[in-house]
Amino acid sequence: MILFRLAFACIGLLPIIFWDRPHFDGHEWGWVFVASVLGVPVLYLVQFKGLSLTTVSHASLMVGTLPMLLAIAAVLLSGDQLHFGGWLALAASTVGAALIALSSKTGSSVVHATIRGDLLVVLSMLAAIAWILISKRLMGQHSPLTVTAFVYWIGTLLLAVVVVTTSGVPMLHYSTRAWIALAEQGFFATAGATVLWNWGLKRVPTSQAGIFVNLEPLVGAILGVSLLHEVLGITALAGGALIIGGAVYFSYKPEQSAV
Repeated sequence: MILFRLAFACIGLLPIIFWDRPHFDGHEWGWVFVASVLGVPVLYLVQFKGLSLTTVSHASLMVGTLPMLLAIAAVLLSGDQLHFGGWLALAASTVGAALIALSSKTGSSVVHATIRGDLLVVLSMLAAIAWILISKRLMGQHSPLTVTAFVYWIGTLLLAVVVVTTSGVPMLHYSTRAWIALAEQGFFATAGATVLWNWGLKRVPTSQAGIFVNLEPLVGAILGVSLLHEVLGITALAGGALIIGGAVYFSYKPEQSAV
């Protein structure tokens, strides 16, 4: 399913390959390859394997640490500068994501948290951080469209090799509804979302960009209420307020980034 989803994403990005020819030098092609490996097969396969071995709450707690980890990595490796208010906003957003995760109920699910599953999710977060930092570096000289298209095309080809080697040639006999759902995920939730993310990442210091990742659990909670008629408790509402507060802080009080 991950392979089909990314294949649709690559179809959506295909015009960019021909329209915006890359001008990567030999050194940059090496970074493109590393970003492709980390941002596609490692990130997706490791994270989804971890999700299958742990609970949603545990996984959400660890994914919620991404903004803080990314900010630390950006400060140490990329020379970003983040003042006290920025660190405070990141901490509040991380706490907010944790509150939303802790407010979720697993019900009668037979899935239990395991150390192996938790560690795999953490490993996927490290891969995501490396992918983001490398993409940021590449976009200093190239357009977000070009970087996104080539990273996903190379990464998806590598993913296809892994899938065929480990699981054989995937079956194609799925319902029309399933194919439409995969196409929607590929075109909109993957290709479209990543292009927009990289477009914003080029214009925002890396240390700040991660805080907007925490809007994901918030949006998920809102959709759960509006579409699935779930009920948000005080804990989740407080978490949402912290996440929005952190995002608003960075939107109206941008931090300085080293050039």
